[in-house]
Amino acid sequence: MSSGDAWHTRVGRIATEVARPLAAIVDREARFPHEAMSALGEAGALAAAVPRELGGLGASTAELGEACALLGRACASTAAIFAMHTSQVACLARHGQSPFFHDYLRRIARERLLIASAASEMGTGGDLRSSIAPVERDGERFTLRKRCTVVSYGEHADALLTTARSAPESSPSQQALVLLQKQDYTLERTGRWDALGMRGTCSPPYVLTAAAPVEQIFAEPFRTIAADTLVPTSHVLWSFGWLGLAEDAWAVARARVARDARAKPGITPPGATRLSRIGADLEAMRSLAREAARELDRARTDEEGARAPSFVGQALRINHLKIEASELTARICLECLQICGIEGYMNDGDHSVARHVRDALAAPLMISNDRLIAANAALLLVSKDGRGA
Repeated sequence: MSSGDAWHTRVGRIATEVARPLAAIVDREARFPHEAMSALGEAGALAAAVPRELGGLGASTAELGEACALLGRACASTAAIFAMHTSQVACLARHGQSPFFHDYLRRIARERLLIASAASEMGTGGDLRSSIAPVERDGERFTLRKRCTVVSYGEHADALLTTARSAPESSPSQQALVLLQKQDYTLERTGRWDALGMRGTCSPPYVLTAAAPVEQIFAEPFRTIAADTLVPTSHVLWSFGWLGLAEDAWAVARARVARDARAKPGITPPGATRLSRIGADLEAMRSLAREAARELDRARTDEEGARAPSFVGQALRINHLKIEASELTARICLECLQICGIEGYMNDGDHSVARHVRDALAAPLMISNDRLIAANAALLLVSKDGRGA
């Protein structure tokens, strides 16, 4: 990670010195991690995915993923926010090919702007590739009104990327991606965010009402942006964040086993065997995430496309990564709870993993694993060799 060593070191320091000490408070109060996100902005990390020629760091997917893992070890909500923001910036960087979008990317780097997603919508059953609300154009401007099931950290963001039907006459699958700046929209909260875990993401439902210039609509259809950038980037970065969360739970469990070993020298503690099995799961998860990041980076830097994976093959592997990483995270954290016992179950226990478990249980729900399994089944039916390679 030679090109990212300096900012990556700063992210590690922020995770240790800012995010970790406040993680319990962020969780207990279900509040936005202002301190950590402000520090990440000052470190230039919010512009990590902005190309260097536009004032950012031009970080690779692998570098971005390792940063998410560092944050995940300290505070899963902070890691999730950073991953979601970075995925939105990646969409702007790869698909916002106009002077307006290039200028906005410069602003992200210069002004430390935070970008949220308003892609969810009531009535679609959680289907990212379907919209009900349309973009309604009127000359050089458009309007949009959308009922969102969640908008993570929406009240704390400087802008939103949202999806909508391309026009009132368009089908639900004919979608556009739209950038909305703070002055372009209002968010009317329609519910609370009192969740089991990931409480610091602050993700209640809203009615989004917007009016903005048409230059803020992406030229490429959303289906292309989602397949090429949004889905693979978000799944990889989420997986790294969950990896960090699972690694921290394992470290807590390891400390508990070490304490038991010191108390009874020469006797292997009961949790040691379980801890060893968890270590193997962590290694598998780490390998999955890193290989997926390397594959994305190879595909995006290969100008001739000779080594680029097929669309079906990449989609299968990316969906598989999200499914496996999220389920492994939940399993690892629950295993660590078994090792730590009642101390792990107590929110204020010396070896508590209560927050880890609650945050981990959100992972399979962030784009439902059941939906991804069904999508992979459909992809396998159209792949040439049954594997999508």
